[in-house]
Amino acid sequence: MRVSSATSNAKINMYQYSLSDILGELTSNAPFRRLNSFRFIDLFCGIGGIRLGMERAGFDCVFSCDINDECKKTYHANFGEMPHGDIAEIPASIIPDFDILCAGFPCQPFSISGKQKGFDDKRGILFFEICRIIEEKQPPIVFLENVKHLIHHDGGRTLKIILEQLRDLGYEVGWRLLNALDYGVPQNRERIIIIASKNKSFNFDRIPTTNRHTLLNFLDTHGDFEFLEENEYTLIDNPKTQKQSGLCFIGYRNKSIRKVGVRPGTEHLSRVHKQPNRIYCTSGTHPTLPSQETSGRFWILLPDNRVRKLTINECFRIMGFPSDFVRPSSIGEQYKQIGNSVCVPMIEAVANALKKQYFELEERNTYDTYRVVGQSL
Repeated sequence: MRVSSATSNAKINMYQYSLSDILGELTSNAPFRRLNSFRFIDLFCGIGGIRLGMERAGFDCVFSCDINDECKKTYHANFGEMPHGDIAEIPASIIPDFDILCAGFPCQPFSISGKQKGFDDKRGILFFEICRIIEEKQPPIVFLENVKHLIHHDGGRTLKIILEQLRDLGYEVGWRLLNALDYGVPQNRERIIIIASKNKSFNFDRIPTTNRHTLLNFLDTHGDFEFLEENEYTLIDNPKTQKQSGLCFIGYRNKSIRKVGVRPGTEHLSRVHKQPNRIYCTSGTHPTLPSQETSGRFWILLPDNRVRKLTINECFRIMGFPSDFVRPSSIGEQYKQIGNSVCVPMIEAVANALKKQYFELEERNTYDTYRVVGQSL
């Protein structure tokens, strides 16, 4: 048995592996198929939040698709490529080989902000288009992102179906609810992350987190701000910051939106996530940015007790997008796009954990040893 000098220099104790282990690696679809380049595809790519996070971690994108023309325009402006269109019309055979399938598949069928029709919504069944591509391409790793309510939708049955489908395709599957607050941005944005792998389970505990931040440090210092007059809002006495979310609800605009079915004294508040009347303190965090609020009515209280709207720049900033990100769409479309996007630093943290657990140099050297050994048997 001969091993090349390149691989013999690697600090690997190959004797801990049996011959059956080595032969098993040679015949399995292990996540170390390419030794020099690790590639992913970006399904339901939106404006490219997942791509930004994956590329920051060192992965290369080889394919993207989305059905929304405005999102595709933004994606093209930033990455120099126009995503393919409707996933249902894309043959898996035209997709280049890749190591990770990434998909932030449509969340509206499962979100508490939507009608929650799940698989009865035509957007909900797009998950099965992902399964079609997985079945034909057999990627080593699948990385899915969706809204928190997917966990509870239809009494948990929707998530169960998704996990069972991935397991039936031959994957070890795990999931975890992650919050953007733990990845460097001041937004209480919880999302479910699902990781499926061909040969070993992903360890979510190894995803690196950061200290939490307040909204104050993410605000623009100058600009064309939209302030409320003092008679347009009311501040509450003794506001409290929520321990888990960091949110500090401080007041409301003096304007009613819904009256039918609303308890007396709460007319100024609208439904959960539809919060164009609420005001939050900048000493805390910000609620989830929804895609439905195309007017950007996110109100904040500054340290000088003035109330203004969060700017579109600030919305992109608290999602972790870079300051030079190109935004060619209208302001209304931008609010919709950012609400539908992902927290970039959170995606980057997951991507780095994937790289460490599946593509680390020692793992690659180990697989290279397997390959060379197998050739000399």
